[in-house]
Amino acid sequence: MTFSCLQPPPLPDPHIDLDAYEAGADLMVLNLGPQHPSTHGVFRIKLVLDGEIIVKAVSYPGYLHRGVEKLFEKLTYAQVTPIVDKNDYLSPMINEQAINMVFEAGLGIEVPRRARWMRTIIAELQRIASHLVAIGTFVLDVGGAIGGGASVFMYTFRERELILDIFEELTGARFHYNTHQVGGQRHDVPLGWDVKIRAAMDSIEKSMDLYDTLTSKNGIFRGRSLGVGVLGRDLALQLGLNGPVGRASGIDLDLRRDAPYHLYGELDVQVPVLTEGDCLARFRMRALEVRESIRLIRILLEDVPEGPIAALKPSKGPTAVKLKDGQWYVGVESPRGELGHYLIASAGANKGMSPYRLKIRPPSLHLVSLVPWLLPGNSLSDAIAILGSLDPVMGEVDR
Repeated sequence: MTFSCLQPPPLPDPHIDLDAYEAGADLMVLNLGPQHPSTHGVFRIKLVLDGEIIVKAVSYPGYLHRGVEKLFEKLTYAQVTPIVDKNDYLSPMINEQAINMVFEAGLGIEVPRRARWMRTIIAELQRIASHLVAIGTFVLDVGGAIGGGASVFMYTFRERELILDIFEELTGARFHYNTHQVGGQRHDVPLGWDVKIRAAMDSIEKSMDLYDTLTSKNGIFRGRSLGVGVLGRDLALQLGLNGPVGRASGIDLDLRRDAPYHLYGELDVQVPVLTEGDCLARFRMRALEVRESIRLIRILLEDVPEGPIAALKPSKGPTAVKLKDGQWYVGVESPRGELGHYLIASAGANKGMSPYRLKIRPPSLHLVSLVPWLLPGNSLSDAIAILGSLDPVMGEVDR
């Protein structure tokens, strides 16, 4: 099968010639980060300022580099899962799912329906937990203690704790879980788990109404987000943006609907799309996605399938997984966009028990690639709001 597409126009060059910039202008270089809370991780941006206005921005990732892609070549397929937990550390469950799905594609095995149901509901719970952090920290970035910013920040973490309680009851852990495995799940759902999930969804839904009230009518919040950091659809496409940031700029793409996996093909995933492309639109997009995830979870709880949670027999469990020569790619919809894994397997790599090469497509790397284009022309204070609206995770950028 062959595909053809139009050649996109070249990207505008964000790296202006400073020597030719308003000769005589008193420019100042300022480093934002890497040890600064507003960079949302160990991330450095070199800003060239003309007074308070940014004329050039250069990003410097790599301060959190752990070399996990190289580590994969020395680990067995079973040992990889707990390593990727630490990449996007705000959605470790989806990291686990994504990487095991590419291993399962290589093995050609079908995950049992109950395990796929669990993966679907866990992914939506994880999406809510991640977006709650994004919502709370963004409001804090743009408002601080003024206008209820600190209150919303604390409220979102309070609601996120409800989901961490649910994950702890399932796995015994609250942050790095190691519950997904090749062929299915390691832990089955505990008795009464659905009751706790329903109660958490009711509480979070009410809180979303409160967050909307505290922000939509807040002049400070709107003044610092409306029309700030506008990302056009063409630029978003050229830089490979998708996920909430892409959908806030009019890109109608969601892998749960357009390339369904797990049980998403049986659900009517309603994908919200906005066109404004500014900080406020990106904030609103995550709030809309939380509400959609709540709706999907309630539908999933209406029909809990019975049966096994793992495809591999204990005698041939995940620790004994071996892959023959081949190449596979699997992408999933993470809270930050398409999280993809490209696997090259070889029978000669640790007797077929380790990847020959495993490349991650991290959506956060595409998010921080926006910095040189979005920041120039804005004020220094706007840079904090713009970066917060992108919601990158540096562990995923540097991996």
